[in-house]
Amino acid sequence: MSDPFAIRMPPDIRSVRVGEHQVVFIDDFLEHPEALIEAATQARFEPCAGAAERKGYPGVRAPVPTAYTENLTELLDPLIRLNFGVPEELTLRKSPCTFSLTNVAPQDLGPLQRVPHFDASTPHFMAVLLYLCDERHGGTAFYRHKPSGLQQITAEKRDRYGEMIYAEVERRPAPPRYFTDSDECFELLGIMPARFNRLVIYRGSLLHSAIVNPQGLSSDPRQGRLTINTFYDF
Repeated sequence: MSDPFAIRMPPDIRSVRVGEHQVVFIDDFLEHPEALIEAATQARFEPCAGAAERKGYPGVRAPVPTAYTENLTELLDPLIRLNFGVPEELTLRKSPCTFSLTNVAPQDLGPLQRVPHFDASTPHFMAVLLYLCDERHGGTAFYRHKPSGLQQITAEKRDRYGEMIYAEVERRPAPPRYFTDSDECFELLGIMPARFNRLVIYRGSLLHSAIVNPQGLSSDPRQGRLTINTFYDF
């Protein structure tokens, strides 16, 4: 196998509208996705920053092979610019690619881990997610915050939204569960289902949440909700 992390060519790039926004996805993304699962079984997973405070990603993460990162960026730099209207003159900045394995039990989630979130409020911050698990592990859902009407948290809305959500969490804490359907504060707009070897791209400023099946929680990369998470900003 010359390149175990080769992307299947040509990629079958599709998009859907969720609420007011676009979500791009590519099925059967890699030629040999099982090579990444094998790499994950050899990786050293560590709790995420904020784990002790029950904040941030509810699980563990580990570095991804550099070759996957290079292949991904070569494809996504022009793809994101074209599909999301990123100006050519802006320079790409990228986070490390990480294996992510959800393993926190619902009763151990912190208050902000029980509600939808956004990753960043900058205009061209993109979240990229590769599913290395199947449909039993839920997917990614997108929401509208009912009191404000917001689906996307931009820089000018961030402080006000933060004040509102902290007040709501303090006044009426969400039950100890992974968020799924609509409730008093959030309206479910749509779900991108998990599918093995599916790549999903969306703006990190969108309100979203992982749909997690508690019965599927595991620290074994072969059994659990294994994804690769990457962030691009321009």
